[in-house]
Amino acid sequence: MDEETLTKKLKTGTTTVGLVCSDGVILASDKRASMGYFIANKEAQKVFKIADNLAMTIAGSVGDAQTLVRLVTAEAQLFRLKNGKPMSVGAATTLLANILQNYKFYPYFVQLLVGGYDEKPRVFNLDMVGGVTEEKFVSTGSGSPMAYGLLEDAYEDNTSVKDSIPLALRALSVAMKRDCASGDGITLFTITKDGVKEYSKDEIATLTSAQKAKKPAQVK
Repeated sequence: MDEETLTKKLKTGTTTVGLVCSDGVILASDKRASMGYFIANKEAQKVFKIADNLAMTIAGSVGDAQTLVRLVTAEAQLFRLKNGKPMSVGAATTLLANILQNYKFYPYFVQLLVGGYDEKPRVFNLDMVGGVTEEKFVSTGSGSPMAYGLLEDAYEDNTSVKDSIPLALRALSVAMKRDCASGDGITLFTITKDGVKEYSKDEIATLTSAQKAKKPAQVK
């Protein structure tokens, strides 16, 4: 595969965000699926529950990402049946990293975030050949440079999930305003010791409205 073809395949649009909080993890994304300059879908699912303590985000090729979601979900279920306990965040990440590494000469065109809560909240960032980094805050996809601009300035360690949700929503909002491949709404998940929660459209709308109401007045 030549460099030009590889570059074209990697030009995928998305913004995902992962935050580690004092009591859990936040994973969020936009909903737009694009094919070049064409908006292919406005309700794309980019955050998935993997187990009662795990979730992951996807960016990149939709088919490749969905295949990996199915694989790791099945493996997490088998692990629980065999061992009587949930798969850890680190184990799920290692499994995915090994799969990606095994296919590095014909790679899955993806960038993944795996987040969850076992002994503590954790988020891992995986590239398409299985490289892994553990992060406190992270963003992937074409809108990530804009999201990082806010996260670098505003993220605070040891903040609760409840208090950190507005930051995740703001980071996505900033990215969607400037990245044409990101948009059409937000998907929001939190993972705490109580499990994985997916927020409804109404809940996200309420949180977004409350966030806008708290903006300071501006001099005109």
